[in-house]
Amino acid sequence: MLHAFTLKNGRLNRIHIEIGADLSNEQPVWLDMVAATTPEVEWVESIFDLHLPRPEHLRDIEASARFFEHEGDLHLRSDFLSGTESHSHSVAVAFVLSGETLISVHEEDLPIFRLLRMRLHAESGDILDARDVLVDLYGMDIEFSADTLEEVYADLGAVSQNVLGSPLSDKQAVKTLAEIAHAEHVNGRIRRNVMDTQRALSFLIRGKRLSAAQIEEVHQIQQDIESLDGHTAFLFDKINFLMDTTVGFININQNRIVRLFSVVSVALLPPTLIASIYGMNFQVMPELGWKLGYPFALLLMALTVAIPFWFFWRKGWLK
Repeated sequence: MLHAFTLKNGRLNRIHIEIGADLSNEQPVWLDMVAATTPEVEWVESIFDLHLPRPEHLRDIEASARFFEHEGDLHLRSDFLSGTESHSHSVAVAFVLSGETLISVHEEDLPIFRLLRMRLHAESGDILDARDVLVDLYGMDIEFSADTLEEVYADLGAVSQNVLGSPLSDKQAVKTLAEIAHAEHVNGRIRRNVMDTQRALSFLIRGKRLSAAQIEEVHQIQQDIESLDGHTAFLFDKINFLMDTTVGFININQNRIVRLFSVVSVALLPPTLIASIYGMNFQVMPELGWKLGYPFALLLMALTVAIPFWFFWRKGWLK
């Protein structure tokens, strides 16, 4: 699917495309290709005289080859967040800045792209050229990352109340560990996405294609990136603390079980010894003719069980 836009008074005007001639008759400022078909890709390549990366090959690009200039065109490959906080993932997007047209190629329609298309189509803004659209996309990506980070904050706050509010059972600890692991996964993805955006913005500045106002906007985005980097580092520390605390509760629960078995084993040692003596040496020591020998042995066994258990209960080891 192709979304083509022209620029008028700082507003994006969408143009309908059915054949390749529709593109050649217009001067689009932004051409967004979402899961484009092979004929659509060939139309764009023939009109702009360039070679577009295929969406299925975007993941195979080496990190050192994500940003380069070829025959006067800027090529960038960045990751953008998509989905909700519970199902967030990264989508690879290729940008080609050819003349005064920005071409974006990706397999999945991203919420950032949809929001920018609606915002710039409905409102007059400060969009002057294709580079403004590119900078705004990166700026909205950082805003989306910040919103997702706030959701992670809220989730970890609920986890903290569960962990620090009362002792956790093993079942609760398993659920808590899963929530903490998911928060760490999302936080790590945000940090990687922010780092990738920072590299792309640095490349744009080095490319000397931006105006003074655009460079100033890029510097503001980079400041937001630095603040987000500090937040992600803080969240990693918080996640590690909650992880260690939860694992500590699991160890306490396991120690209680091991302690119970140890107490029972120690308490049952004396009656086991008495039973062994009377069972193994009947002919050698038949209670020396004492008729109450066996009842006395049974009573002695009961006492040797009751006294240790009473002592352990007084100590609080059975609680």
